[in-house]
Amino acid sequence: MSDGSPGGRRVVFWRHGQTLWNVEQRFQGHTDIPLDETGMAQAARAASLLAALRPSLIVSSHLRRAHDTAAALGAIAGLDVVVDKDLRERGGGEWEGLTRAEIAAGWPAEYAAWEAPGGEQVTDVADRVAAATRRWVSRVEHRGLLVIASHGAAIRLGISRLLGLPEELWTTLGGLGNCSWSVLHEGRAGWRLVEHNAGTLPEPVHSDDRPEVSPTA
Repeated sequence: MSDGSPGGRRVVFWRHGQTLWNVEQRFQGHTDIPLDETGMAQAARAASLLAALRPSLIVSSHLRRAHDTAAALGAIAGLDVVVDKDLRERGGGEWEGLTRAEIAAGWPAEYAAWEAPGGEQVTDVADRVAAATRRWVSRVEHRGLLVIASHGAAIRLGISRLLGLPEELWTTLGGLGNCSWSVLHEGRAGWRLVEHNAGTLPEPVHSDDRPEVSPTA
C-alpha cells in the first residue's frame, strides 16, 4: 500500500453530527437515526474546515447520520459520497434505543463489560472498519486524502486495529465528539495517529462507545 517514502496517504476519520439520541444518551448502533438541527449545523461547519484539506475520496457508513454528514463535505469539495456498510456503528443488540441509565439498571454486568446481548464484538467491528479503510485507501493516490464518515465506537476500534494496538490498550484512545475527526498518516512503518478528536467543540461526548472513553462531563 505504501511506497515506503514519507508524505504518504492520509485518512480522516470523521464522526457524524449530533442526533437526538446522542443528546438523550440512547444507544443508536445500527438504528438509522437522522441528524438533528444542531448536527446539521455541525456538519456544515466541519465540512468547511475539512474541504480545505482537499480530500481525494469520501466514503461513508450507509446510516444517514453519517451519510448526511459526509454529504455536507461532498457538496463543498465537489465529490460524490461512496457508501460502505462496513463503516457502520457497532451493533447494540438489545440495547439499541435504550438510555445508558436503562442499560445500567437492566444489565449491570454486561454494562460494566460494555457487551450488549445480541450485539457485535469489538474485535469484529475493529476488523471490518480496518478492512474497509485499507480497501478504500488503496484507491487513493500517493499523498492523497481519504475522508471516512463513520461513528464513534467504529472509528475508535478501527483506528486501534490499524495502529496495531493490543486489545487491552484500545480504551486508551478517547471518544470522539460529534463531527470531530482523527487523522492517520501512512509512513514507512505503517499508520501513525497524528490528530485525535480534532475540531472538538466545548461540549460533552455523547456516543455508543464505552463509558470510560466517552465522558459526559
